[in-house]
Amino acid sequence: MRHRNHSKRLARKPHQARSLLKNLVTSVILYEKVRTTQKRAQVAKALVDRVITVGKRERTDLAIRKMNRILTDRNACRKVLEVLKKRYASRSSGFTRLVPVGMRKGDGAKLVDFILMDAVMPMVGKAKKAS
Repeated sequence: MRHRNHSKRLARKPHQARSLLKNLVTSVILYEKVRTTQKRAQVAKALVDRVITVGKRERTDLAIRKMNRILTDRNACRKVLEVLKKRYASRSSGFTRLVPVGMRKGDGAKLVDFILMDAVMPMVGKAKKAS
């Protein structure tokens, strides 16, 4: 029985779920936009907020140690300290948002775009012509 266990299990063994979340958080920080299922994004949202908050508040050496427990890539840690720390200096929380996209074709899972707030996205498709 799972009485009073309120965390989401992600239908995986614990070590697989931790690995999935670490990779998802790293991808969101590196690419600033990831398409995933709603349940995964909800669980990873707290981790992304924690990583960015640690990068903002802690001393650099302590922040690197704490972020390396969650992030799997050295460049993600560097990006938090160099780019995201400045971008979110005035924001205390709410660094991410979930934008619903639709349903996945194969199994009907709800898909969302997991996006960092104020992210600079490259133009997709053709740019409009100036007249």
